[in-house]
Amino acid sequence: MKKITYLLAAAIVLNFSTATASSVGTTTGETNKKVANSEVITMDDAVVTDAMSQFKSLSRVDRKAKLKEVKSLMKEYKANKASATPSTDKVLLAILAILLPPLAVYLHEGTTNGTFWISVLLTLLFWIPGVIFALITVL
Repeated sequence: MKKITYLLAAAIVLNFSTATASSVGTTTGETNKKVANSEVITMDDAVVTDAMSQFKSLSRVDRKAKLKEVKSLMKEYKANKASATPSTDKVLLAILAILLPPLAVYLHEGTTNGTFWISVLLTLLFWIPGVIFALITVL
């Protein structure tokens, strides 16, 4: 699984270094990625397959260098993610979880799924279990 992730990340890094925002088309199933210079590149299946074919056509040494670059970028990302301060969204959801637990769970989940209904049930039965469940879900 890690190798697939690294290959895909290497292909995306390779694609970011060679593609520009104007040369990328849009199709269904697309996602937007921001590059360091604030360009928005639309990632779709054709772009990813093209980047993978470019990555596979590289020499063994170049592939290893790209994978090493991707691993270092992944380490930086994980370090930045671990050292990041909690966002204000989490703080606001925690406050909302104390006041209105089902609403906080709904805003966190984005839909009325089983977690939301469990929160509603716990809040209707006794308010404290609903608050505890919402805090666990949100945080």
